[in-house]
Amino acid sequence: PMTHVKRTPDAVKATEPEPAPATPVVVAGEVEDLPSLPVSPESPEPTDVPTVVVGEDILIRLGEREYRVRGLAKNLSYEVMRVNLRVSVGLRYHVDLIDLYQAKSRTGFINASVSELGVKEEVIKRDLGRVLLKLETLQEEAIKAYLKQEPEEKKVTLSDAETTQALSYLKDPNLLKNILADFGKAGVIGEETNLLVGYLASISRKLEDPLAVVIQSSSAAGKSSLMEAILAMTPDEEKIKYSAMTGQSLFYMGETSLKHKILAIAEEEGARHAAYALKLLQSEGEIRIASTGKDPVSGRLITHEYRVEGPVMIFMTTTAIEVDEELLNRCVVLTVNEGREQTRAIHVYQRQSQTLEGLLKRKERSSILKLHQNVQRLLKPILVANPYAQKLSFLDHQTRTRRDHMKYLTLIRSIALLHQYQREAKKTVTRSGEAVDYIEVTVEDIETANRLSEHILGRNLEDLPPQTKRMLQVIDHQVKTAAKKRKIERQDFRFTRKDVREWSGWSDFQVQTHIEKLTQLEYVASHRRAPGQAFLYELLWDESEATTTTAGLCLTASWS
Repeated sequence: PMTHVKRTPDAVKATEPEPAPATPVVVAGEVEDLPSLPVSPESPEPTDVPTVVVGEDILIRLGEREYRVRGLAKNLSYEVMRVNLRVSVGLRYHVDLIDLYQAKSRTGFINASVSELGVKEEVIKRDLGRVLLKLETLQEEAIKAYLKQEPEEKKVTLSDAETTQALSYLKDPNLLKNILADFGKAGVIGEETNLLVGYLASISRKLEDPLAVVIQSSSAAGKSSLMEAILAMTPDEEKIKYSAMTGQSLFYMGETSLKHKILAIAEEEGARHAAYALKLLQSEGEIRIASTGKDPVSGRLITHEYRVEGPVMIFMTTTAIEVDEELLNRCVVLTVNEGREQTRAIHVYQRQSQTLEGLLKRKERSSILKLHQNVQRLLKPILVANPYAQKLSFLDHQTRTRRDHMKYLTLIRSIALLHQYQREAKKTVTRSGEAVDYIEVTVEDIETANRLSEHILGRNLEDLPPQTKRMLQVIDHQVKTAAKKRKIERQDFRFTRKDVREWSGWSDFQVQTHIEKLTQLEYVASHRRAPGQAFLYELLWDESEATTTTAGLCLTASWS
């Protein structure tokens, strides 16, 4: 028969071993600094495991067995514990890549260790449990430290000579002319209006409601070169460039990672999945998302809120005719000059760049770019007031002009912001008692904006993409000439896509794409001669008549 012995609390206390004293984690910078590992009793508490950290190595001593752990820093998730683990007794050891959260992986490590070291299975199994508990403690500390750390901002300090040079540049009365001249020295041919508008748009990132730019052109026309030329003059710490973006990528960026910066995307097609976030970021100045995740303490599912602040200047290029209308009407659309004269000028420059003089000029480019980067570093996000705002006018025949009107006003403020060192800084006091510095827009700023807007915003108000409009004008000229030569009416003249290719010099893909767009909008009508034969086209649009009916589409912004 079994005999039950009743044990008193004092008896239990007397028979239990005294707990081992806690041994702190020691961090040593050099292997030579490694202190001698204390030999622990065979049954220490899990939190009292003697541990030494040397660089990326974690050393744990349990009796005569020493465990070395590598790769814990890569495990920044509570669901993963994949490490390089080595156990040794004297000169005998076993090492393996093991996932401590997988029973099969642990069993394999235990069996191999027993075979290599000649230690009992229960001993290795108990050791592995203590090692796991210790690593979980270290992992939690590492995850909390990682979540608290803020991304380091790149800071550039200008020397006295660089500051003096940049200030002298900003105070020059011919500032805009000098910027265009420097683009030419940096290797950009023509495109004066596009370059100036793009430069001013990049400066607008320092305003509370910056501009957004899309460069739209045919393939190989130079849209990427145009964007790169503008971005090259922007400081590296104030721009972020991607080739493509996923739908959720913007929501999980740092809270201030984009604030007052340029977000450049190589091709609009690569950002289509993120179009919704881009539209919100441009319109509202920030984006928020609620996402489900685990609480680091309790492990329960909770809702996390992620927020990304603006303002941010968005810069993209595209070869597509059909672009998301909601995104496009938030942007200033720039189109590259695809004319023959521009192509000829580019060829001349390309040949000159291969000469000795051209090769030497390339070395000057880096100094020009560095100067402009320093110039933009000195520009401050100061408040810009427009005392003439109430005297301005703008087209109001379409609802989309509500956004185009703001683009026009922002362009004026961007010009004033660029000239901030040529304007008297004023100070005012808000209702809350806060002192605010500001500068004012001048008449010259408005005149410059009107001149640029006539080429940019007026063209954006048309219902045709710029390349399609250019093809329509080519067709109109050729039809008018051919009809006069044959002494027939315009509406009686028919042409094919082959004719358009010969007139324009464009590829069949380009001609087919733009002809389809013109047919959809009823600028051109298609006629089928017979099954299996090519289409014949009739021009329905007359530029002389359109001028009288669409005169209101040109920009009428003015000041009085």
